[in-house]
Amino acid sequence: MTILFLTLSGCQKNSQNSTSISSSTLQSSEKAPQVDASESSDKQEAPLYPSGSLLQAVTTGDLNETTKILNSDHYNINEVNEKAETALMIAVHNNQIDIAKQLIDAGADINSQDNLQDSPYLYAGAEGRTEILAYILAHATPDQSIVNRFGGNALIPAAEKGHLENVKLLSADKRVNINHQNNYGYTALIEAIALRDGSQVYQDIVAELLKNGADPTIVDNYGKSAIDYAHQLGYQNISNLLTTTEQ
Repeated sequence: MTILFLTLSGCQKNSQNSTSISSSTLQSSEKAPQVDASESSDKQEAPLYPSGSLLQAVTTGDLNETTKILNSDHYNINEVNEKAETALMIAVHNNQIDIAKQLIDAGADINSQDNLQDSPYLYAGAEGRTEILAYILAHATPDQSIVNRFGGNALIPAAEKGHLENVKLLSADKRVNINHQNNYGYTALIEAIALRDGSQVYQDIVAELLKNGADPTIVDNYGKSAIDYAHQLGYQNISNLLTTTEQ
């Protein structure tokens, strides 16, 4: 009888152990599989758009697509094409005001130069992209040490090409050197006189430059000043403005 009791007792213990093991195994099998956190993060952060997408969207003037790309992660906003033009440079070329503003707000480089040494800032100033230039001046920081292929700043070609509103913006901004001389020694004042026709718009540009501190006595590489050119070309109204300022 004693032997039989011990045998039954041992069976009961084994049965309890078996139940415990089975329960533990079941609980373990019901746990959710572990996912590698870094792997999941990599999948979420993967670029949604291939290289060149932003350049293409801006080239075609697609504002909606541009917005989508700018809202995606890990996209190089300053990628360049074969001419070293960024998306912002293309937008400035095409005077795409809304697209340019979006790019600037997203941090596009306004000082990045292409193969012709133009930058969005320099080109906007030189080519009369007044709304874009105004937005750049209000929301970004032009690097005044960067010059165009002629050694000029944004103001010199703006004055020479008759972009009065750009001259007003740049002169009032005060970050641009109004008496900067390019590779030929020309200032904005000299170019507005020596290279142009003395018409009303250039008289207005000369007046604007003088009002903001342009020096009419600076001489270029040929030894001539703005005053010399005005006298030589017979621009009497401009000569009067220069003479009054000189006095």
